[in-house]
Amino acid sequence: MAQNDNNKVFVTQEGYNELKNEHYNLIHVVRQEVREELAAARSQGDLSENADYDAARDHQAKVEARIRELEVMLENIVIIEESTGHKGNKIVHLGSTVTLYDLTEKEEATYTIVGSVEADPFNGRISNVCKLAQAILEHKEGDVVHVECDEPYDVEIRNVK
Repeated sequence: MAQNDNNKVFVTQEGYNELKNEHYNLIHVVRQEVREELAAARSQGDLSENADYDAARDHQAKVEARIRELEVMLENIVIIEESTGHKGNKIVHLGSTVTLYDLTEKEEATYTIVGSVEADPFNGRISNVCKLAQAILEHKEGDVVHVECDEPYDVEIRNVK
């Protein structure tokens, strides 16, 4: 069965490993902790007015929802190859680390383009669906690219790794 591109979850190998570890931890550690919380709350007696029981049930629902969310993600994972450009042409693609020069602000910044699951703009990891990444994808070193957003600006692609 063919996967719909909209369902694909793009991550680096590191991001994949983190998702797998989180999934394992939730199933094998946190689920057991929640069971113990529920058992302790049940032992207090009347469940109708038991705040600890309600809190434990809420925690259980959140854990189970996250497990389901991770399972869907893991079924649709596409691991991003982190390599230097396509065919050595230094073209920006998913997984590239790019040094950009903002022609308006006269500032240089370096970003790695990752899937939205791993995005962390404050640490230089931007999502492949953000306006900046969309603008520079498939461009090469030396290109000046216009970024269309609320306050449009131009960037020069200085380096692609």
